Amino acid sequence: MRGAGGNSGGTGQFFLGLTMMCAGFYLLLKAIDVSSGFSMGAPLFGWSGHGGGYGVSGGMILVPFVFGVGMVFYNAKNYLGWLLAVGALAALFFGVISSVHFNLRSMSAFDLIVILVLAVGGLGLFLRSLR
Repeated sequence: MRGAGGNSGGTGQFFLGLTMMCAGFYLLLKAIDVSSGFSMGAPLFGWSGHGGGYGVSGGMILVPFVFGVGMVFYNAKNYLGWLLAVGALAALFFGVISSVHFNLRSMSAFDLIVILVLAVGGLGLFLRSLR
């Protein structure tokens, strides 16, 4: 009978590595706080120029979306309407994604080392068992 990776043996390493890897990455992802600064009044995109800063909010992105949807409902073959509607949705989607912030929770060095050893060590065992 063949084990993991088509060789004899390696099944124990496979399951130990898989378990360690899953536990380590679970603990690592559980230690990350995800927050967002998105709201309809907060700027999604911004730039500075001409002596001031300018921002485009989520509400401002919905204006071309509404016009685009109106144009599409009036004439479904109107390319400008489709461009406005799809472009505004894409800008809103990328604006929300770009406003996401990731922060690692406060933990001791021992906790972080255990998490990293579990994740990376488990990955190493898992990949070695597949050779």
